[in-house]
Formats: sequence, C-alpha cells, structure tokens
Amino acid sequence: MGSTSAHNGEGGLGRRDLIKRSAAIGLISVPTMGFLSACASSGGDGNEKVEKGTKSEKNPLGVNGSAALDFVLFDGGFGQQYAKDAIKVYETNYPGAKVKFTPTQKITTELQPRFNGGNPPDLIDNSGAEQMDMGVLVGQKQLADLTTLLDSPSVDDPKKTVRDTLRPGIVEMGQFDGAPVWVLYYAYTVYGVWYSQKLLDSLDAKYPETWDEMLAVCEKAKKKGIAGWTYAGKHPYYLPFSLYPMIAKVGGREVLDAIDNLEPKAWEHPAVKACFEAYYELKRKGYILNGTPGLDHIQSQTAWTENKALFIPNGSWVENEAAKTMPADFDLAVSAPSGLDASDKMPFGTMWASGGEPFIVPAKAANPEGGMEQLRIMLSEASSKNFTQSVKSLSAFNGGTDGIELTPGLKSGVAALEKAGQNVVNPRLQDWYVALQKEKIGVAGIGEMMAGRATPAETIKKIQKFADEAAKDSSIKHYKHQ
Repeated sequence: MGSTSAHNGEGGLGRRDLIKRSAAIGLISVPTMGFLSACASSGGDGNEKVEKGTKSEKNPLGVNGSAALDFVLFDGGFGQQYAKDAIKVYETNYPGAKVKFTPTQKITTELQPRFNGGNPPDLIDNSGAEQMDMGVLVGQKQLADLTTLLDSPSVDDPKKTVRDTLRPGIVEMGQFDGAPVWVLYYAYTVYGVWYSQKLLDSLDAKYPETWDEMLAVCEKAKKKGIAGWTYAGKHPYYLPFSLYPMIAKVGGREVLDAIDNLEPKAWEHPAVKACFEAYYELKRKGYILNGTPGLDHIQSQTAWTENKALFIPNGSWVENEAAKTMPADFDLAVSAPSGLDASDKMPFGTMWASGGEPFIVPAKAANPEGGMEQLRIMLSEASSKNFTQSVKSLSAFNGGTDGIELTPGLKSGVAALEKAGQNVVNPRLQDWYVALQKEKIGVAGIGEMMAGRATPAETIKKIQKFADEAAKDSSIKHYKHQ
C-alpha cells in the first residue's frame, strides 16, 4: 500500500480524510523482548554495604563520610563537567570520601555484568543509546526507592524537602508501580522541531502550524538547495520527539496513553495513520536530506548546523551537543510540532516536555546513601544554575534561572513551554519499555519507513505486532497510566 497524499491535483485529498480512514491491520511474527533479562541474576559475592553514618542537620541521609562513592555518568550531550562540579561539593562536604567517577557511553556493556555480579555502582546516569531498560530494572527489583531522598531536607532550605523543589511531573516520571520512586530525572528536556530562525527568515517563512504549511516551507527550502528535514538515521527513535506529540495533537493525549498501555490496536488509531502518512510524505516528496538514514545523531546535527537541512527533531540537549559546529548567529529555536489542520484535538503548541537524563541508585549499591546525597547536592540551586549555564538546559530543580542570561535555544524552549501551558504530553514508552521503543518501534519500524523501505501501513502493522508481543511477554513487567 502506498502513501496517501493530500496534494493530488488542485484541492487534493483533505487532511481530515486521512483521520477518517481506518485500515485493517494484520499481524506478523517477531521475537519476544529479552533485553537485560540477565539482570535478574545476582551471582557472585556482590557488594558489602558500607556502614551508615550519623544523621544530622547537615547530613540528613546519614552518609558515611569516609566511604567511597562509585559514580558512573553517561558521557553524552551534557558532557561531564556539571557532574564533576557536583562531585567537588560532595568531596568538600565529606573530605574523607573518595569518589570514583567513570564517564562512559557504554552503559549496558559496562554495567550489566556488574548488576549480574551484584556489585553495581552507587549512582548511575542511565542514558544514551546503551541505556539499560528501566522497566526491566524496576520489575526485577534492581533499584533503590528514592523516596528517602525526596523526603529529605533540600540543600538550600531545610524547611523544604527535595520533593518540594522539583518541577511538576518529575516525581511521577520516576514512579512505575505506585508510590515508590525508582528514577530521578535530572534534566528537564524540551522535545520538538529545532531550526535556525535565521535560516527560516531567509526563506521569508514562518514556522508552519499545519502540515500543508510544513510541506510548503519544505518546498521553498528545496528550491534553495536546502533539505526540509534531517534526523539521526542510525538512531531513528529521535523521530518520535516530534512525531508522538503530533499524534497527541491530532487525536488527543489518550491516543498516546493507549500506546503506552500496550492496548490492542492502539497503533491502528486513525491519528497514528494520519501522522505516519504525513511524515512519509517528507520522504516521498524528497524533503529529507540525502543520506540521512546513514547518519548518526552527531552527523545529522552537523549537517543541520551547516544549513544543509532546515528542521531536525531533537531534545534541548542539542544546543550543547551541537555547539562546536553551530554558527554564532545560528539563532537556534524550537517549536512544537506542526499539526494536520485546525480540527486537531489539541491546539498548536502541544509538545513533549519531561524529565530527561535518568539517575538511578541500584538496590545492591554498596553506598546507596552516598549516591542519594550526590543527587541531593545536584538538586541544589547552585548545582542547577551551574548545569543550566554550562549545558544550556533546564534541570529538574524548579527554578535556577534567575540572574542567568538564557541562550537562544533555552530561551526558545522556555517560550515554547509557556505557549504549551497545560498541553504538554509525556509518552512513557521510552522509560517503561526501552528496547521496544528504541530497537523495534524506532529502528525496525519508523526508521525503515523513513528510509523508504516500508509504507506507513506496513509500518503500523509491524509496530502493532511488536507492541502486542511486548504486552504478552510475561518476562517483563507491564505498566499503565493511572
């Protein structure tokens, strides 16, 4: 089945007609998910818990001031410096403690054997392409409950708990099955469509609010030798950063909730089909930068900062990650995704914003109090300001921007959040079912479609089968929106 275009002839097929069309979706067979299932093993002698310290006003978690702390950080778009600066504070507060700091991009490769052996680090930034599946870790009771941290006094004001200082939604994101909080998302990420305002202005165009307007802007760019879009072709799970909120805009947030809940036929919703068809048009009409399917995130961002493409779906870390190649006058901006038309269920401005950079304290960590204390320090106003200034991103701390001159991208992200208001969505697939989201929906599904190797109908059929397999897989824990 081919693409259904909205531009056949003069008037063409109406966008809303795409919404009304429901295809009968079949099933195909795929392997079941087994990502990180070995984490259930706890062979080996494992860690011996360090002796707890004495609790005090300055040490509310009872940290052992002479115990070592093992901290592993994902070395990605935010770099290492913000963590190193927070470690200095820890070492100042606990001069007898030695912090072993390990930055890496090989989170699963390096840490799965340690989880299996029962000797994981005390604090982990579980992010990146090799992110461990947090749904699996929670389901197999591999993580410590961070409620103790959240209910402890904050660094800046002992009358406020850490929980009281966090942005809305951060605590809930770390919950998987009720009250316990298993993950602390440190960054506050704005996802959307990123672009150079300078380049858009040079085309005498404004950011498109509808898909017909998007196609028109891409055609303008194409005539100037500029591709409309590029994306991380080797990591096509970046595409949902704009695609998922578009689905919510078109069909309502309940469509995303059904997808997260792994409900039968959730991917067959007409809004999903309409949005897949819309994105497929970018490929079919030649608006994707040539070679994009072979580019990784850095290569696609570099091509974009070189003005080879106008739009890129990404998160707010891109301002820092692409800084080396971004011209000083690039005038970075972000917008919520374009919709289909004015009859979409949610207004223009609907976007995805949520906690990012998930930090975890393993249940079998030798020094869990130390891991939580390091997080408590990072959630102070000083550490938050340092993070925002150095990596150009908001943190989970609700504030920390006073007195800071916001960069163009950060300023645009704050403005986009203000425009979104209550129309912020937060798909949970990427933290509930990491392997499903990245390897199957992202790479095997959407990635193949955008490379032109599968139609939207074929892709939806494939993805629904992936979701059904995950829903029936008794080896993984399942979660639902409450």
